[in-house]
Amino acid sequence: MENSTLKPMDSEQLREYGHQMVDFIADYYKTIESFPVRSQVKPGYLRELLPDSAPKHPESLQDVLNDVRQKIIPGVTHWQSPDYFAYYPSNSSTAGFLGEMLSAGFNIVGFSWVTSPAATELEVIVLDWLAKMLKLPNEFLSSGQGGGVIQGTASEAILVVLLAARDKVLRKVGRNSLEKLVVYASDQTHAALQKACQIAGIYPENFRVLKADSNTNYALIPDKLQEAIMNDFSSGLIPFFLCATVGTTSSAAVDPLSELGKIAKANDMWFHVDAAYAGSACICPEYRHHIDGIEEATSFGMNAHKWFLTNFDCSVLWVKDQNALIQSLSTNPEYLKNKASQENNVVDFKDWQIPLGRRFRSLKLWMVLRLYGLENLQSYIRNHIKLAEQFKELVCSDHRFEVVAPRTFSLVCFRLIPREGDQDNGYNLNYNLLDAVNSSGKIFISHTVLSGKFVLRFAVGAPLTEESHVKAAWKVLQDQATILLTDQ
Repeated sequence: MENSTLKPMDSEQLREYGHQMVDFIADYYKTIESFPVRSQVKPGYLRELLPDSAPKHPESLQDVLNDVRQKIIPGVTHWQSPDYFAYYPSNSSTAGFLGEMLSAGFNIVGFSWVTSPAATELEVIVLDWLAKMLKLPNEFLSSGQGGGVIQGTASEAILVVLLAARDKVLRKVGRNSLEKLVVYASDQTHAALQKACQIAGIYPENFRVLKADSNTNYALIPDKLQEAIMNDFSSGLIPFFLCATVGTTSSAAVDPLSELGKIAKANDMWFHVDAAYAGSACICPEYRHHIDGIEEATSFGMNAHKWFLTNFDCSVLWVKDQNALIQSLSTNPEYLKNKASQENNVVDFKDWQIPLGRRFRSLKLWMVLRLYGLENLQSYIRNHIKLAEQFKELVCSDHRFEVVAPRTFSLVCFRLIPREGDQDNGYNLNYNLLDAVNSSGKIFISHTVLSGKFVLRFAVGAPLTEESHVKAAWKVLQDQATILLTDQ
């Protein structure tokens, strides 16, 4: 390659290099447990290892891969490690990987139907498949006024529906009423909603964050919502958007959709349900009840890239009224006009999202659904939930620890119980335990704060995790706890 004329896409070179890369990645997965799960490097580590400027002449793939091995991998936190239990999972799988590979191969930019009809039509079809697996109401299917669209992340999905809801209400009450629009959610809702409000121009003082506590297992209380809405109406404000969560970030709490939905409907509000993490579990009949009441929702989102074996990014959003999105987000410049779009008989997904360009993401979801099938996907979810239950039982069996919130899906919230009269209610104790286990490189977990308690989160969901990894993780936690308590 070094001295030849540049041929950026040569099928034989792709075959040769592609094989080498697949081997490299397969070897990475084979040895993934030998790396510290959380990267242990210091900020700025890479600048000391790489040159100041790009090379003038080509280098060999072997040299680059050696650099990946020696310089990049130490700075990687291994989300696919079986010992990864932080945040929420970000699944990869062979099927997802192959779909991603194919998407990179075609490398289309599918903003309108005409730019690759298969990209638009496959997305419509696989999102109908997934909607049926989740038993979503028919209004979310493409056969009616609604349908699904793949966004990059749940943050994008929330922004898109918030903008649609904002513009829908402003068309009724007039553009100058923006300062009166009010958004409601619990204090357990993902910070993505706050960011969406900032971008959408919602006045910060009109973002109602309703307190949820341990009495309802951190779910939003319908009476509190009703009261807040009444207060705002009487102050001349306009309640227009409610976001409920199925599987909150901190503790996987589930908001009561049916009751909340009825309140939203009675007040003519847009009702969005964010099931980014826990939506995947609802393909299992025994967990489907967590989204009962979804018929009241205006929009519904889940991340196939979290717990559904589809490589990042693939956040699925369904709406009942596609026109609300289109009226808010569509543009029609001369340079994009084409016969199919003008005749109004195709979907142009550019009008359902923030950016113009979009990747062929439906390929990987299609691959996951076809290569694994519903039954395997259900077993996959059930196994992680079973492992989380086993971890919870291990925590309960050690009197030094306590479980802090119910285990609903595959997340366990727990902490080391502080000694009597502890100044900060175990904040430092648990902070130090978190730091110790993550610095060991053996496992990676994250934390949250619930009712003023510093709480450790153990989220099972990496595709390679098995019972042995959960037991080993518990041993690491117990051993570090012993050291900390002895030092005390």
